[in-house]
Order: sequence, then C-alpha cells, then structure tokens
Amino acid sequence: MMRSLYTAATGMKASQTNVDTIANNLSNVNTNGYKTTRTEFKSLLYQTIQTRTTSANGEEKPVGAQVGLGTRVASTTSMYTQGPLNASESATDFAIDGDGFFAIRGVDGETYYTRNGNFTWAVDVNGNTLLTDVEGCPVLDREGNAIYVPEGVSAESMIFSQSGDIGYMTVDDEYVSLNQYFGIYQFNNPAGLEKLSYSRLQPTAASGDPMLEGTNGTTTSKVCQYYLEGSNVQVADEMVNMIIAQRAYEMNSKAIQTADSMLDTANNLKR
Repeated sequence: MMRSLYTAATGMKASQTNVDTIANNLSNVNTNGYKTTRTEFKSLLYQTIQTRTTSANGEEKPVGAQVGLGTRVASTTSMYTQGPLNASESATDFAIDGDGFFAIRGVDGETYYTRNGNFTWAVDVNGNTLLTDVEGCPVLDREGNAIYVPEGVSAESMIFSQSGDIGYMTVDDEYVSLNQYFGIYQFNNPAGLEKLSYSRLQPTAASGDPMLEGTNGTTTSKVCQYYLEGSNVQVADEMVNMIIAQRAYEMNSKAIQTADSMLDTANNLKR
C-alpha cells in the first residue's frame, strides 16, 4: 500500500511541473520571440512481483508481473515554430522570418542569441551611437562587431534590408551601403538551447555550435524591419493542456486518498 502512496505522489509532482510550464507559457503570450515549452515525462523503475518462469506447476508463463513505481519529468522541450509577425512603428524593431537568431553581446562579453528583435539606439561611453537590445547590450553583425551609426549620419537615416544589409540614406536620397550585415545564426538542434532571462538563449552541447546563415548548407532568413515576432503560444491549446494537467493532479490526489483509506481500514482490523 505504501507503494501506491509514493507512486501517486510522483504523479502529483510531475503534474505540478506540467502546470508550472503551462503557466509560464501563458504568462509569456505577449513576449516577443517567445517559444512555447512542452513538458515531457518518463516512467520510473518497475518492480517485478513475479517472473515469467514461476507458476504453480513449474511451467513457464508467457508474461510476468511488474508494477510501475511512478513517473517523473524527463525534459521541457521548446517548440521553435515561427511566431506571427506583428507590425510596429519603430524603425529599430526587427523580426526574423525563418530559422535564424540574432546575436547579442552580453555584459560579460559572451555572445547570446535571441528571436526578440525589439532593439533601440544607444550611446556608448565614447559618444558613438550603436544598435542594442532593451538591456543596452550590442547587437552583432556577421563579424561579431557592434552595429554603429557612421559619424555625421543620423540614426533615422539608417536602412536595413531584408537580406540583413545595413546602410544609410544621404541628404540627397542616395543609398550608401556600409558593407555590414546582421549576424543571423542557426543551430542544428534549437531545442537544445538553454533559455536565459531577457529572452536570451545560450548554446549547449545539445544545440550544437552556432552556424552563420548561408554557410554549412543553412538557409537564409529574412530580416523584416518594422515588425516584431510574436509568441507562438496558442492560448486555446494551453488552456486545454491546463485542464488535462489539473485532472491528472486530481486523479493522483484521489489515489492517495484511496490508499490512505485502505491503510486506515487495515489498521482498524486488529481492534
């Protein structure tokens, strides 16, 4: 009977993690570039009560008897499907239409990746204007350098093409290319990326090394200015999943109550 208490407890704990994951998805429904996460489960060890060879007559039985000892969370998997492209009025808002990721240099000097293209112009300690995320970290180009506004050029004159080419318009309405491109990277397994705060992602051994788009057979994404990629969370699906997880939690709770009631009955038999 104690086995059923423990088994049902593992089910309640796993269901609680599932509810936590769904709640996080719903809370980020308006977060730019957020990717929905799904909880995966796996069964625990099985206890063998009878083997296939034990029978009353010593004959071999076709199947044995095993009892499972519960479940646990195996992983939380991010679903990197394309989110909706929402129009914006800001010239420093960018959305990636494809499988790529923007590159950001963190305050620790490390390079991080994101699908959140909510950028802005900022001024560094030397008085130069550069493109950063909302936390003030520089957005990087293909060479791993920050994207600066040339001296004597206003930030409003900067132009960004869908191919990631960066340039500016002169006062005579002539386009001048800076021969600089957005650094857009892809990964063999995006689900292996480690999620950090501020919508940032960090490569791991599971994700593989970042690959600059256009190399190693990777496709090329489009950089859409005046757009932001919305979250790919489907609210209706998440609410259904929430109901399923809540019912699983309640069923495991009922199993614990039933086992406790049976133990109480067994204890009262000696009276």
